[in-house]
Amino acid sequence: MKQYREAVENALLTLPLLANAGEEPVIEAVERNPEDGLPPQPLRSAMRYSLLLPGKRLRPCLLLAAYHLLKEDWERVLPFACALEMIHTYSLVHDDLPAMDDDALRRGKPTNHRVYGEDMAILAGDGLLNMAYETMLDAPFAQEHPAEAVRAMREIACRAGVRGMVAGQTLDVKLEGKEPSMESVRYIHLHKTADLLTAPVVAGLMLAGATEEQLEAARAYGRGLGLAFQIVDDLLDLEGDVAALGKETGMDAQRGKMTWPAVCGVEQAREDARKAVEEAVAAMRLFGLQGEKLSKLAQESLVRKM
Repeated sequence: MKQYREAVENALLTLPLLANAGEEPVIEAVERNPEDGLPPQPLRSAMRYSLLLPGKRLRPCLLLAAYHLLKEDWERVLPFACALEMIHTYSLVHDDLPAMDDDALRRGKPTNHRVYGEDMAILAGDGLLNMAYETMLDAPFAQEHPAEAVRAMREIACRAGVRGMVAGQTLDVKLEGKEPSMESVRYIHLHKTADLLTAPVVAGLMLAGATEEQLEAARAYGRGLGLAFQIVDDLLDLEGDVAALGKETGMDAQRGKMTWPAVCGVEQAREDARKAVEEAVAAMRLFGLQGEKLSKLAQESLVRKM
């Protein structure tokens, strides 16, 4: 996945709306370049700050790897990969806010609202979400293959939206302190996390012109990877190292969060994560040797430390 990650990070650095974001005063920036089309400061710096923090770039890498299952020219869909990182980053910026999880650290750095204030963090998240769709719509690939692009964008929008990630986040917030149940935890994990890991795999294959059978395999892979990823995340909050994770630990229990270990215990959670990975790996067998990268990524999610 290293080649995809490096490509994504290089592409993020060249985004016109975020490039060379200085810290000039708001009024000065607007008055000097009233027609340059750039976001005013400090909005631009706040967006850039969170988007370029060190991270795994997992979701954009998944999109590129999925496209690469069927086609060699994966660099063509880099704008869609960058857009997924923007959507994921917006969700983290908002998730860290005092009204949500009130986190102080993200990826080893102060969270956005700790640096720029709550008002600018909200706007930075809004800006990143909308810029994601601008980036996909403006991509040359979207002009050349509009049907595939629109289908992929709809997949991303639905899984990031009110029936997907936002739905999972809603229950994650509103069920804090309630008695955990497997039905509730599974719903939260499938939507809060798995939907935004399924979206890039399915969208990447849609961009590559996949068959329905291939798309169904992608959905199964995303569900398995997403469940395993969030279960391991729950376990890391119990047992992980703050320095490695880049965020505070023990917060789920403090907040009364619905987590997998809270329902069935640590050992069963580990076993359930392993089974979810097995399902993801099985789904990739449809793609033969080409699917090995994604199978390996799912297996590595079980032993991750961050």
